[in-house]
Amino acid sequence: MITDASEIAWLQKLLKQLQIGHTQGTKFIYDNQVIFHIASNSVFHERTKHIKIDYHFVREKVLSGEITIEFVHFNNQLADVFIKSLKGHQVNYICNKLSAYDIYAPA
Repeated sequence: MITDASEIAWLQKLLKQLQIGHTQGTKFIYDNQVIFHIASNSVFHERTKHIKIDYHFVREKVLSGEITIEFVHFNNQLADVFIKSLKGHQVNYICNKLSAYDIYAPA
């Protein structure tokens, strides 16, 4: 996540220098709730007092609106169709979410 956030920050600065308007924040979708809570929670507890400085950078980007973080359940990961062996109904579900349809299917 930290690498992703720094690359996005670099790309946003590059787009700004090239005078290409990009007003929306970048959306990160993760299946790790711990990352989501650390990055979006403004209060750090004793259990999180030894967090790396990198996570503070990510939290700063979240608070400024440059990036947003969303949680997705591990059953709904869209990348699974490319990296896992799935059953037919799971493939159909993910392909529908990706707007990928069989062009050879009878209409």
